[in-house]
Amino acid sequence: MPVRKPSTERQRRLGAELRRMREHIGMSINEAATLHRTTVSNTESARSGVSSDRVRVWATNYRCPDAQYIDGLVAMARERGPNWWDEYRGSLPAGLLDIAEMEHHASMLRSAQIMHMPGMLQQPDYMRGIFAEAVPTMDPADLERHIEFRVRRSALLDRPDPPACEFLVHESALRMRFGDRNVLRRQLEYLLAQIERPNVTLRVVPFDAGGFANAGSSTLYACGPVPALDTVQIDVPTGVTFLHAETYLVNYRAVLDRMRERAIEPEASIGFIRRVAKGI
Repeated sequence: MPVRKPSTERQRRLGAELRRMREHIGMSINEAATLHRTTVSNTESARSGVSSDRVRVWATNYRCPDAQYIDGLVAMARERGPNWWDEYRGSLPAGLLDIAEMEHHASMLRSAQIMHMPGMLQQPDYMRGIFAEAVPTMDPADLERHIEFRVRRSALLDRPDPPACEFLVHESALRMRFGDRNVLRRQLEYLLAQIERPNVTLRVVPFDAGGFANAGSSTLYACGPVPALDTVQIDVPTGVTFLHAETYLVNYRAVLDRMRERAIEPEASIGFIRRVAKGI
């Protein structure tokens, strides 16, 4: 297969899963290379691609019994693109493109937001207020490119088969102003309109709910075709980080479940948002 440059997070994930499958039966990389008659290390490190047929052969050689898991890996190998986010390659950080790709393929999305409205439910003026605070400061063209990209990510909700989305939003995000009062008011009105979608659920975590796990950061959890192929994305000061080790998946599922326990029900959340908007 031809060498792919640069590799995407999804390609790296496929390589990591193939390595995990091999290591699960205790097969060395040299043994696998002899068995498959190819350079396994290049595939596992995403330096080169692998065909969907070869993924099935490798899974058979690794004696993997999970048919749904294998089907998920085969789908990852089959997806070649190009896709809409590839238009931004080289002009936006690669991590942002990886988020768009992760969202595109997710069967369900769960998001926990502490200080910002969920990116997929943001209005352009509100986005502009957020990006205006970026360090280092963005030049106008770069800022508008980020806004355009985020708007296109939100088009996921308009697909004929959009993923189910659960947004957990802390009260601080509803009250934090990016832009003036009018921008925040319009953003809250837009939020109320977006959560009328049948595939979107939003729950507010009010101040009086108290503290909760992972209160200091935002989380996006993308469900794959099987739980073993789920992915966690978190934002850190240095950029975007993706986590998919089993321990991380278990822990972040628990974090989101705990936050949901502190949140009020969806119908009550709608009334809560309306009260906040009226008070601005």
